[in-house]
Amino acid sequence: MQKLSFFNLVFLLLISVNTGFSQIPVRIDVNLTKDRKAISPLIYGKNNVLSNAVGNPVSSEDIQKIKEAGIRLVRQGGGNNSTKYNWRNKLTSHPDWYNNVYSADWDYAASSMLEKLPGMQGMWSFQLLGKAAANNKNNFNDWDFNQSKWWDGVNQNLAGNGQPDLAGGGKALVEGNPNLYLMDWPADSTVGILDKWFGPQGLGYEKSSIRYWSMDNEPEIWSATHDDVMKTQCTAEEYMQLYFKVAKAARAKFPEIKLIGPVPANEWQWYNWSGGSIINGKKYPWLEFFIKRIAEEEKVSGIKLLDVLDIHFYPQTSDDAQSVQLHRVYFDRTFAFPEANGIKSINGGWDTSLNKEYILGRCADWLTNYMGVDNKVGLSVTETAIASKNPNVQAVWYASTLGEFMKNGVEIFTPWSWEVGMWETIHLFSRYNQGNYVEAVSQNESLISAYPSVNNSTDSISIILVNRSLTDKNLVNLNFNGSIVGDGKYTMMSLSNLKSTETFVSHTNNALVRSDVTAKNNQINVELAPLSVNAIVLTSLTTSVKHSLKINSFKAAIYPNPAIDWCYLNISLSKEEKLNIGLYQVNGMLRKSICNKVFEPGSQTIGIEINDLPSGVYFIKFQSKDDQETIKLIKKQM
Repeated sequence: MQKLSFFNLVFLLLISVNTGFSQIPVRIDVNLTKDRKAISPLIYGKNNVLSNAVGNPVSSEDIQKIKEAGIRLVRQGGGNNSTKYNWRNKLTSHPDWYNNVYSADWDYAASSMLEKLPGMQGMWSFQLLGKAAANNKNNFNDWDFNQSKWWDGVNQNLAGNGQPDLAGGGKALVEGNPNLYLMDWPADSTVGILDKWFGPQGLGYEKSSIRYWSMDNEPEIWSATHDDVMKTQCTAEEYMQLYFKVAKAARAKFPEIKLIGPVPANEWQWYNWSGGSIINGKKYPWLEFFIKRIAEEEKVSGIKLLDVLDIHFYPQTSDDAQSVQLHRVYFDRTFAFPEANGIKSINGGWDTSLNKEYILGRCADWLTNYMGVDNKVGLSVTETAIASKNPNVQAVWYASTLGEFMKNGVEIFTPWSWEVGMWETIHLFSRYNQGNYVEAVSQNESLISAYPSVNNSTDSISIILVNRSLTDKNLVNLNFNGSIVGDGKYTMMSLSNLKSTETFVSHTNNALVRSDVTAKNNQINVELAPLSVNAIVLTSLTTSVKHSLKINSFKAAIYPNPAIDWCYLNISLSKEEKLNIGLYQVNGMLRKSICNKVFEPGSQTIGIEINDLPSGVYFIKFQSKDDQETIKLIKKQM
């Protein structure tokens, strides 16, 4: 039976008399011995940050807020408004507002970013539909009609001399003529913006700051969003041919470009393209078909046609308990999504038992299947939003999604809607996270998650803790493997009980509440408020596992560490190796020889009795013919 330390015993006694706590502590094991994974800074992204209107710049206060919050990427295409953008005339057609044509100056937005937000990465879009705005002389006069107020007929096709159906709905009484306000826009026209921005006679913009280009927007629903020119949805293969032309032309002009696609609209469209994509009698889910065709065309052409696979996601639930679990849709293979719909058609029929999405996990599998393990295609979500307006639910949902994307190496994340609670959350993550994700395992992942990150030298770790309970405080028992946390007090920064109005102003003026947590015996026990996001930053750590061997012929670890009476050495060898292992005092004197023998390849464990050692710090040295390794061991008294 495992013995309880005095510290943990007192902690459990406190739980038993405090009815505000929920049950027993949730144990979380943070493991620095596993491989680290670099966190993409581009998951700290936002849509529609910059102004497209000359003379109406983003205020200096908002620019400073963007900097202070730690935004690293801005997606500026404008969603549906990007599909018919004309960079020559600086015009775009608004499909959600009568198809009217308005000014939009992407040059101004890009130059503003480069000037005012140094270090920011920008994302704009190519147009694949084949039509772009030509003029604004044939707009529907929405001001005379109803003073430009919204009504349920705003989607009627009225630009180009259309007549509205006053009963509302999406169909006009007389459809407008798109030839009056649109022009042809082939592949060479859409990629011509690269010459204007980066070419020898162009505007001289910095290419490395605008590498990411979206391959249009939500093409599976063009027959709905752009039905003025696409009355019948094109086939998936017809879209792929449009994609290939633009991708090849863009790569030729800008070899380092990052191409992002196919940008499907929502869960149904992840799997379905106008009833599905049927090739040689087999029905493929849309995203699988897209990946398959990209792989085939890359093999034939020798040109890389996809750098980041991107999706959109708009769940409908406004239930708070469901909202704080929506992060699990992307990678969790056990999560039954209540709104699962398109997934039921994945095998070609309609299977009502299918409700596990793990859509980015599926895409990763398809990429591996069709393009190989080392395919170098990233994953992205450039539009999403949840219905709940509770700022604490928003914060927890956003934090959980950021955490899952850290854990799984997602490259880009830019939510579409931006609600109260999100500024605070992105500031907490982008300002206090380290650069590399390390493993953490929670005993109750749906309730409490930990998202730890370390710096390159592994002497500083940040742990984001999320409590998804709507009503209960929860206790967490953090345990560390692979690092030694010195006993003492550390600071925890928390977001909880957020107000309904915006609280984030700057890095120093925000809603973060600071409190102390105590580390003892390489553990931290901490109470988390309901619906809270919390960050603990631990510095000056001692690393008990190193991965800096000369030729990587063996790896070694010690556990437990600190230890009381016994510790165990785990040694992993890639080949047969003779190792000399000794335990040394801090002054370099050999305290005891552990062994000097030949080890077989593979993982092996050696037990060492240390009852006879005084408490203190020791070093265990491993030496082979070519390599050496030293790991610190802390001996504790009982």
